[in-house]
Amino acid sequence: MKKTGSPVSCADKMKFLSDATRLSVLEELLTGPKNVTQLNALIKIDQSLLSHHLAVLRHGGLVTTTREGKAVRYEIAEEAKAQMTGKALNLGCCHISFVGLPKKRQADELLA
Repeated sequence: MKKTGSPVSCADKMKFLSDATRLSVLEELLTGPKNVTQLNALIKIDQSLLSHHLAVLRHGGLVTTTREGKAVRYEIAEEAKAQMTGKALNLGCCHISFVGLPKKRQADELLA
């Protein structure tokens, strides 16, 4: 079992966060649980691609799911919630802050 805060566990967490879309998903989930349809309306990417990124985050233990009828609700995992500070996550080995960063969709519009 890897120790929390060890370089290996930190590197593993960074692999799960090494994509702008996954960071956007986490940022949206900081405001509360959402289903794929709600996230898709906010992030505006193909639903199958969004589902892939959610599966990666779930596999990394960063998000959890709850079935609500036909929909699946995603939220920040309890371990990360317990360490949340405002618009940032404390992953034990590092802090990920979303303060002052443009949202992906806003950045995309600026580049267009």
